[in-house]
Amino acid sequence: MPRGDYVCEVRYGDATANALQRGLWTHTKNGLKFFDSVTNGWIDYSHNVILVRLFSHALVSSEAGHATALQKIKEDIELLKQRAGLAS
Repeated sequence: MPRGDYVCEVRYGDATANALQRGLWTHTKNGLKFFDSVTNGWIDYSHNVILVRLFSHALVSSEAGHATALQKIKEDIELLKQRAGLAS
């Protein structure tokens, strides 16, 4: 594999790093050529700041908050399917 062609990296951080700054991180831009879209382009996997914020908030929210968010996401998926003419 040529230099720079990696999909994941481990970030340890220093003593001031929080849990969100440490751990296994995917490097989407480097990994794009290794993966096919499971939606054939229906969903764009480019950098999505809102998605990053969603995950960071989900990590510190309650189970009830997770359930509410999951329901809203499921409703949104159904709307996307309807607009694309896909079966539910």
